Amino acid sequence: MFRTTLELALQAIRRNLMRSILTILGIVIGVAAVITMVTVGNGATALVTRQISSLGSNLLMVNPGRRMGPGQSVGAGPFSIADADAIRREIPAVAAVAPTASQTMTAIYGNENWTTSITAASEEYLMTRQWRLGAGRTFSPSEQRSGASVCMIGHTVRQKLFGAQSAVGETIRLQKLACTVIGLLEPKGQAAMGMDQDDIVLIPLRTFQRRVAGNTDVRSILVSVRESASTERVQADIETLLRERRHVAPGADDNFMVVDMKEITRTLAGTTQVLTALLGAVAAVSLLVGGIGIMNIMLVSVTERTREIGIRLAIGAMERDVLLQFLVEAVVLACCGGILGVLVALGGSLALARVLGVPFVLDLGIMLVAFAFSAAVGVLFGYFPARRAAHLDPIQALHYE
Repeated sequence: MFRTTLELALQAIRRNLMRSILTILGIVIGVAAVITMVTVGNGATALVTRQISSLGSNLLMVNPGRRMGPGQSVGAGPFSIADADAIRREIPAVAAVAPTASQTMTAIYGNENWTTSITAASEEYLMTRQWRLGAGRTFSPSEQRSGASVCMIGHTVRQKLFGAQSAVGETIRLQKLACTVIGLLEPKGQAAMGMDQDDIVLIPLRTFQRRVAGNTDVRSILVSVRESASTERVQADIETLLRERRHVAPGADDNFMVVDMKEITRTLAGTTQVLTALLGAVAAVSLLVGGIGIMNIMLVSVTERTREIGIRLAIGAMERDVLLQFLVEAVVLACCGGILGVLVALGGSLALARVLGVPFVLDLGIMLVAFAFSAAVGVLFGYFPARRAAHLDPIQALHYE
């Protein structure tokens, strides 16, 4: 019975092929839009998460100053190396501590020059940032203590100053400071907000303090927490320790900030997920438009085939048979549109992901939901025309011109 009904539905669709294709097109666009928006949104979420994770695993950033609101903070006195040593000594859950300072300077080699970020830190900086050396070596303890004129450079700086030639062992000038390149950092790529992590020159902190800044200030402390420890607990311990060391009165606000990178990751990932859901919901509206198109075409089909319906009813067909025939036609149209929409979405998502530079994250769940929704649209918007056809009076239908 159902097989016969399906064959009749397919025959009716083939008789008006162009009209059927145009009807299907609305469903194709709706399904493809929903899947593409969600897939690209998931890729953006994965990209943001990966970029922030590249800054370091279980990383806490300790900065002087007090946050007042979005994008606003009140300045405070800098840290000292003793503050970093106290964190390392008194908090057992800490894996590495890297006091840092930074400044924008011009790096010069031969006839080439490049304005870059000079970061001053110890070799533990590489551990906190999960950064590996591509060539050469790190700072030795004696170089860090004495403030030797040595440096490690990022991939971008190497390309700008040295091109394809080897940089290890060469001497560059950071304005007036001459430094020997002892190591090349492996490429890390962009971080969140488009920052190029490879545009960096790393020098010992004491070298920077003595020969560039002329003071002993530490502008930031990076803290890497052991894998088995809670970053929230370590953050609370650091806040307690620094309040004591910086003589913050009980009840007074901190004059420093401890930022957990996991919280930033969750916040940004949550934001992109909300935007993805919003875009998916907007795209789903086109599925409703496609459903209205199906209902419109099915109503036209009922009108055109009134005499055919009357003949079927007159020779013994039941109302449910006529209802099922037109309902199957609507569902077949919607399902064909759903299948084509999924195929279009796969190609479109892959192409758009490459253009935008985000990972292609295939979500089988949203594909199934979009297809099921398209089938449900066929049932929902096909029922009224099918019911109208089933309730036609056979005698009036036979006299219909």
